[in-house]
Amino acid sequence: MELETTALERTDAPAERPVETLDVRALGPPEPLRRTLELLADLPNEAVLVQRNDRAPQFLYPKLDDRGYVYETVETDDAVITAIWAGGGGETGDAVGNPAEGDR
Repeated sequence: MELETTALERTDAPAERPVETLDVRALGPPEPLRRTLELLADLPNEAVLVQRNDRAPQFLYPKLDDRGYVYETVETDDAVITAIWAGGGGETGDAVGNPAEGDR
């Protein structure tokens, strides 16, 4: 089992920012999407949200792009970890195996 902090270190998420974790592995659709977006709306811009899921949150990615968030997804032995943080300069996210929207 890979530690969450190790998974986070595999992303480009800013290391100096505070981290908030949301575990949605036991939730059925659309709850992971809804809870993630609600928590992001309440978090300060300098925070990084780490979502633990049992699959890549494919329907979340376009919503994050629309809201200007940067994200990166990595797989571990027991979860799919998506780090999400406020972007600063037109950056787009990158999911494992998927190019950023601007690269398609």
